[in-house]
Amino acid sequence: MKLGKAYKRQSKGVVWFFILPYFCIFFTFTVLPVLMSIFLSFTDFNMFQIPKFIGMQNYIRLFLQDEIFIKSIGNTFILALITGPLGYILCLLFAWFINELRPTARAIVTLIFYAPSISGNMYLVWQAVFSGDAYGYLNGFLMRSGLISAPIIWLRNEDYILPIIAVVALWSSLGTSFLTFIAGFQGVDKTYYEAASIDGITNRWQELWYVTLPLMRPQMLLSAVLSITASFGVGAIVTQLAGNPSTNYAAHTMVNHLQDYGTARYELGYASAIATVLFIIMVISNFVIRRIISKVGE
Repeated sequence: MKLGKAYKRQSKGVVWFFILPYFCIFFTFTVLPVLMSIFLSFTDFNMFQIPKFIGMQNYIRLFLQDEIFIKSIGNTFILALITGPLGYILCLLFAWFINELRPTARAIVTLIFYAPSISGNMYLVWQAVFSGDAYGYLNGFLMRSGLISAPIIWLRNEDYILPIIAVVALWSSLGTSFLTFIAGFQGVDKTYYEAASIDGITNRWQELWYVTLPLMRPQMLLSAVLSITASFGVGAIVTQLAGNPSTNYAAHTMVNHLQDYGTARYELGYASAIATVLFIIMVISNFVIRRIISKVGE
């Protein structure tokens, strides 16, 4: 009995020994910055002076005085609703279809599908497509087709900026979640399908809903977290394609607002309040998604 308890204590010690390095890194570079951001959100801090506690003034200013922030919330949710759920569903469907291919074809198609999302020249391609002169691919095509007579400055026209950013954000969000789903499909034991056919499953859609997806809940949850982070974290795409700020803040997101006050104006307390609001939105969204995924297959 004593040897059993000693073995359990030793096993726990070994486990903590291997976990400790990651825990220290995670706490230092993830948990601690979040806690510091929450604290600084209640201060007036410009990075050159000692933070001055001002209570809820930053949050009052955000929601009652900052019209651009309110607009950025709307733009962020529009992009999140497009790139989040739609990107998630597309990743799932693409991964499902590609998983049905033979191994060699599956490997090639997976590489082709995933490669653009890790390309360092992604923005150059889209800038060429939506260039505002006659040499832009889209303008050139529309002019040759007789649909327009003069080039459209796509990335400076506030009527087009947000839809274009949504398309690019959706395209760029497919990579990592797609790989997660592919790994999930590959990990499903084929014997479950045989048992399901005996229990009355008659087609592939029933297999997907009642067998595959319930067994893939860990991968679905990871993919959901990645999708949430990507959808609410859209900012670099706007800056690269439309500038920061975009024309009349047409595609201005919360991340752009955070970058504006944090890196350009050095109002770190106010920027921390923006980051805290964005963090709370992500946490709530993550909780909702977890509840939805838990119902899959029921």
